[in-house]
Amino acid sequence: MSEPAENDELNALVCLTMVSGVGPHTCRALLERFGTASGVLGASESALRGVPGVGAKLAARIACARRELDVAAELAECRRAGVCLVARGAPGYPEALEEIPDPPPLLYVRGALEPRDALAIAIVGSRRCTPYGLRIAERLGSALARVGLTVVSGLARGIDAAAHRGALKAGGRTLAVLANGLSQVYPPEHEDLAAEIADAGALVSEMPMRQGPLAGLFPQRNRIISGLSLGVVVVEATPRSGSLSTARHAVEQNRDVFAVPGPVDSLSSQGCHRLLRDGARLIESVDDILEELGPLVREVTPSPDETPVRRPAELALSDLERSLLGRLGDEPRGVDELIVETRLTASQVLATLSVLEMRRLVRRLPGHLFVRV
Repeated sequence: MSEPAENDELNALVCLTMVSGVGPHTCRALLERFGTASGVLGASESALRGVPGVGAKLAARIACARRELDVAAELAECRRAGVCLVARGAPGYPEALEEIPDPPPLLYVRGALEPRDALAIAIVGSRRCTPYGLRIAERLGSALARVGLTVVSGLARGIDAAAHRGALKAGGRTLAVLANGLSQVYPPEHEDLAAEIADAGALVSEMPMRQGPLAGLFPQRNRIISGLSLGVVVVEATPRSGSLSTARHAVEQNRDVFAVPGPVDSLSSQGCHRLLRDGARLIESVDDILEELGPLVREVTPSPDETPVRRPAELALSDLERSLLGRLGDEPRGVDELIVETRLTASQVLATLSVLEMRRLVRRLPGHLFVRV
């Protein structure tokens, strides 16, 4: 991750994203036209007006941004709050966000983003939830964390907070994506929870440090929650719930959408039932999530001493199953060869291979040969 100082191009990007009216779409268009943030800030007003979405007033604000915006104060605020800046394309920027239609050009991060966070599931839902919703969200958060998945949510009251707490209680990683700047925690009563999350994962925002929690920023924030994740689980949602926008972003980003059913007469579950009618996967436990998730775009190594993961379902394997799976690759290998390598009995190897085959993690070929799927 980049330190928030001594980098002229990073400073220029900070300045550009601080300009009122420069959202992710406009910022991307500007960078595509002028190449760099420095190039954008040095462009003439007439050249800026040639970019789609940039009118005369916005062009004027961009042209005078270096003179009028206090980037040094913003960077000092980052240092004070222990926040790092991660520019798109720089080391540490989540690869999953690179794939979405409108990736944030700059992330503010308090805590640490790690490669294993590529194995993440979002849990979202209503702020005004029921005891049932809180119980399920916390249970799912804990179960996902125990198998090694990072839990992503938005730090909001209700379902979000329960999901974060579940992951923390299980000793796992969790990421909270905020709609406001990281100089403050919203809602304020979650300040202690935010500190725990920063220690066990990260607080993430695309907003300047002192940006307040405006209503229009929450739907924009939701695309980052889904973008960081392999799939989105909606636990409780009314028909107008903001969490449904996260599900819509997930569909647009080609992420899986899961929903937890509730009582048929519960307003809090009507949004989930609508998602299920529209094709979302019904979820009762973490096993349902792992079974539905397909192969990863690229292998992820949860930690240096672990076998690279090709499918999230591999995270739920026993040590023996994971060890044997790690010895299989794209080239066929025989049972006898595996017995010699692992020093296991023939019955242990055959039984373990049968389990991996049933879980669709290996494929049996003629001649008692196996390959990893």
